[in-house]
Amino acid sequence: MIDLDDLDRKLLLALVQDATSSARALGTRFGLSQPATWRRIKRLTDAGVISGRRIDLDLEKLGFAVSVFLGVKLATKGRVSLEDFERAVSAIPEVQSVEHVLGMYDYRLRVVARDLSDFERVLRRRIMTLPGVGDVEANVLLSEERLPGPIGAKPG
Repeated sequence: MIDLDDLDRKLLLALVQDATSSARALGTRFGLSQPATWRRIKRLTDAGVISGRRIDLDLEKLGFAVSVFLGVKLATKGRVSLEDFERAVSAIPEVQSVEHVLGMYDYRLRVVARDLSDFERVLRRRIMTLPGVGDVEANVLLSEERLPGPIGAKPG
């Protein structure tokens, strides 16, 4: 774990909100020079605190109006390896994330579709035909609020 001061936390929070912010703009915002801001960001990156930058796409504007979280329980553990399932489900373009979880289900998938009938097609023709798939539970996403997490909080 790396020690973070208040300025590190402010920089991280600002980058979570807009990963395209320049070191110059962040420095101006927080009273640092561009080189000092860049050095802080580099230190956080080198320490693995910042592991990349990402772009969030507006899926609805791209024609994907429905997001569904699927809980998938494998029917035959041992017969189908977890790696084989992960590889097969990851090849489905509508599957946005694959999470191996502990609990009632073995996997949690985030699936996008153009509408509910498109989702049904993906579910029936692509996901349910994967080897080892047993019980599936679908939860349609109604709304989402992305939060930056505990970046602003100091560990207790």
